[in-house]
Amino acid sequence: MATDWAADVKKHADKIDEEAVAGVIGHCGIALQSADASQVSFGDKAETDRVKKNFVMKKLGITDEAAADEAIAAVGAKLKGATRRYRPTVYYLLADHFGKLDLFHKKGS
Repeated sequence: MATDWAADVKKHADKIDEEAVAGVIGHCGIALQSADASQVSFGDKAETDRVKKNFVMKKLGITDEAAADEAIAAVGAKLKGATRRYRPTVYYLLADHFGKLDLFHKKGS
């Protein structure tokens, strides 16, 4: 059964920006083809460091490492009861936290 990434984001976000959800899913790309890569392990420091470096700092442009760490911890806490912590949901919540959902809108819309 295929995972409905957008439905998972909607379960965990207060309000939804549909275009940004689609953009985040598109950004995740090939990572969503593997069950392991499609999820974020908050208990694995190497994984959270990759999220911080490659998504929060590089994609979102956040340069404050302490703020990045705090945001990742907050998203991890928000998803604590979830059986699976899917990458699109984590990335959407992080982008929303920093007010950067517009980065995932199609250009010209």
